[in-house]
Amino acid sequence: MTKTSDSSSARDSDGAPAAPGQRGQITDRQKWQAFGVCVGVAALTILDLSKVNVGLPSIEASLGAGPTALQLIVAGYALAFGLSLVPSGRLGDLKSRRLMFVIGLSAFTIASILCALAPSIELLVVARILQGVAAGIQMPQVLGLVQQLFQGKERGRAFGLFGAVIGISTAFGPTLGGLLIAIGGDQDGWRLLFWMNVPLGIVAIVFALKLLPRATTAPSGHNELDLVGIVLLGLTILTLMLPFVLTTGQGDEPLRWLFLIGFVGFGAAFVAWEQRYKARGKSPVVHFSLFSLASYRNGTLIATVYFCALPATFLLTTLYLQQGLGLEPVYAGMVTIPFALTSAVAAFYGGRIVDKYGRSLVVVGLALVAGGFVLLLLAAVLTPQEITPYAMGVGMLVAGAGGGFVISPNQTLTLAEVPVEMGGVAGSMGQVGQRAGTAIGTAAAVSTFYSVIAGAGSDASLDVYHAAYRSGFFVTIALVAVALVLALLDLRARKQGRVGEAASAS
Repeated sequence: MTKTSDSSSARDSDGAPAAPGQRGQITDRQKWQAFGVCVGVAALTILDLSKVNVGLPSIEASLGAGPTALQLIVAGYALAFGLSLVPSGRLGDLKSRRLMFVIGLSAFTIASILCALAPSIELLVVARILQGVAAGIQMPQVLGLVQQLFQGKERGRAFGLFGAVIGISTAFGPTLGGLLIAIGGDQDGWRLLFWMNVPLGIVAIVFALKLLPRATTAPSGHNELDLVGIVLLGLTILTLMLPFVLTTGQGDEPLRWLFLIGFVGFGAAFVAWEQRYKARGKSPVVHFSLFSLASYRNGTLIATVYFCALPATFLLTTLYLQQGLGLEPVYAGMVTIPFALTSAVAAFYGGRIVDKYGRSLVVVGLALVAGGFVLLLLAAVLTPQEITPYAMGVGMLVAGAGGGFVISPNQTLTLAEVPVEMGGVAGSMGQVGQRAGTAIGTAAAVSTFYSVIAGAGSDASLDVYHAAYRSGFFVTIALVAVALVLALLDLRARKQGRVGEAASAS
């Protein structure tokens, strides 16, 4: 007999009972079909964070892009992503995750067309930012739906699969991007990076409309949308991330750091407004009670610092292999394949055993990532040029095994105590941290990389690229070390009984 999941109070977004097959009882098959749609779209979204990296030299040659524009193509996507996450997650929680998912996916597909057709670097940057906004609309719905569909150990398995797919997408992105550029040519091959999203997006929309549950889990009581809070939060995120997005290491405007003053001011105004809004008996855009959950607070902080390091590492490696060693994009991207394979396997099994080992699993994972990154750096700067890519692949292999034990187990631990009706906004706040981490880490590492090269002038030798890669990599290794310390502190708190393990919380 087919198992079902009880959510009998769930109703359509318009208040009517859920459609047949989506009514309060949902079968295991329907849950996993819906999960397949969610994780597939999440992979498409994350691919755009990594596959475009290898296309930057091609975009530079094709459209005459400068360092600021290239930085905006990568970090601007993350910025726009972060800005739209929380309001989209809140709307999904209150109204319909399915509707917001389809809106975000449709907008992502249209923005991809605009990117592919962009005749100038300015229009490409604008289209890329619109693409980031669309990605930020759909991603919170993915996490909210996983929270809604699965509980207990089943949720751990779902997040394990989710982490495996995300790991593969992140690490295979550069290889896929390089292959598309090889097919399309050095001048316009980068356009295929965006055309690829169009047929995949259309197919995903069809499956989303057919398979995603119509039922919602909106909380009872005040369900109004806090527009003032959304604007203040958006300004807070914008002024935090913008100075890092504008950091390239090549003649940057020092006044950009004044935006951080705005971050402090808008952040304080946001907190004050949210407290007053809640005191009036209304539902704020961010429930600060979430951060009173140590499991959620600690897990979000660990993920934020980890994502400061991970995307920056992939971008640094791609730049070094293409510009320093002169590898073609497809071969530069292939260096990350070992990371993809081992992280996928580790994430799959990590989701199954996280309820047994808890935070210890994440600690082991971060230690392996740190060790793998050290091997990666040593391989890059010490081995003969002809074997360097292969030696770097060994470092990626070790780091990937650790990375799989970080993302999905940490996601499970972070959301273990979060109520289902807050799943979207809780997941989106975590994603905001990750996107802010991506912008900050990328800016710190890549600007360090380019500042060393700029200091050498136009005649940069391989030794200069060694020094640049080493300097940028010290930043990412230090960030992984910080994430490891945070995980160790959380592990100690759990052993002392101050933080609940996933098994008991679920």
